[in-house]
Amino acid sequence: QVQLVESGGGLVQAGGSLRLSCAVSGSVFSIDKMGWYRQAPGKQRELVAAIDSGGSTNYADSVKGRFTISRDNAKNTVTLQMNSLKPEDTAVYYCNAAGKLYRYTPFSDAWGQGTQVTVSS
Repeated sequence: QVQLVESGGGLVQAGGSLRLSCAVSGSVFSIDKMGWYRQAPGKQRELVAAIDSGGSTNYADSVKGRFTISRDNAKNTVTLQMNSLKPEDTAVYYCNAAGKLYRYTPFSDAWGQGTQVTVSS
């Protein structure tokens, strides 16, 4: 079973920075895509940023130029560096991963437990 362990959330003032990290716990064959989603109260969960095994990234328009996603393929970890944070970035942030548990056994939509990010104005 694939588990994702997140860390790094917290409270920060507008304009500040936070760094979120996520590690895959347990043995997997490969991780294809990793990403971060967020869900604010009363809103749907939305993609923040994603990165594939080759390093290609995509970002939500609202975070482009402020957030940077990166990964360490050897350690199966993904990091989200968040700069110039705004109050509207306040949400629970979830790590997500998809890949192969065994050579011929894919898995999709493994989720972390979520970490709270609060940006005060």
